Amino acid sequence: MATPANAIVVNQPLTISEKTAAYLELTKPRITFMVVLSALAGYCLASKNGIHWGGFLHFAFGVSLLSSGTSTLNQFMERESDKLMRRTMRRPLPAGKLSANAALVFGLSTALLGEAYLALVVNPLTAWLGLAALVSYVLMYTPLKQKTTLCTAIGAFPGALPPLLGWAAASNEIGLGGCVMFAILLLWQFPHFHAIAMMYAEDYARADIKMLPVVEPDLKSTSLQIIGYAALLMPVSFLPFFLGMSGWVYLFAALILGTGFLYISINTACSKTKADARRLLKTSVIYLPLLYIVMVLNS
Repeated sequence: MATPANAIVVNQPLTISEKTAAYLELTKPRITFMVVLSALAGYCLASKNGIHWGGFLHFAFGVSLLSSGTSTLNQFMERESDKLMRRTMRRPLPAGKLSANAALVFGLSTALLGEAYLALVVNPLTAWLGLAALVSYVLMYTPLKQKTTLCTAIGAFPGALPPLLGWAAASNEIGLGGCVMFAILLLWQFPHFHAIAMMYAEDYARADIKMLPVVEPDLKSTSLQIIGYAALLMPVSFLPFFLGMSGWVYLFAALILGTGFLYISINTACSKTKADARRLLKTSVIYLPLLYIVMVLNS
């Protein structure tokens, strides 16, 4: 496939500020923010005797490094397919702002520094879970995107690990509460990522990425999965209350948020329009932080 005509290639040297901005973009700041937020929610809920703020900040720093390195390595591996998609052609590598070797060195250095920091300053269990997330995301999920629609399900597992890392960081164990938070994030990802795939199906097809809406244009299975996972998410989101992790305010909030999320999911699955897919995407990125914030504040 040819590179789109409006792809941007930067030949002139970048200023220091432009290069810094390019490296920052490699880390996918918005995704890293969501990863850190999810991880810190797990940390707070596992801190039974009050939050140790020093440990909290050390953990946040280590997870930020690990997530930033993982995102960078993901962009390194997808640099050729990114050239073919309008939504990604302006990223630092396809746009020619940074070399592939520079991105590889930066990604490996950042991820390994994050792993070392978690192992030495937090605890080895957290580092092992972080390594599992890094390896499965970069070496399994990323290459499978051009091979099978199962990539979404496979990628959901490393994507759901951040709160479990937080739980392990605070308690040095994988507890039931951490597993519940893992399950919530796991289920949330399906409506979220299917909405993105519906919005950018043509882009994914151009890059030969096997998202479900690409290989099944009638969106039947996509719609069923959006409804099914959103419906399952609601009762699972009640578990923190029944396990004593959070209180009545959280239960009420989970009911309201879950009902709204399910309604938007059903509407999107029925209409199958990009406009409703975008609304589902926006709803999903509001739902998750609010759920975590209320869960922690009412714990």
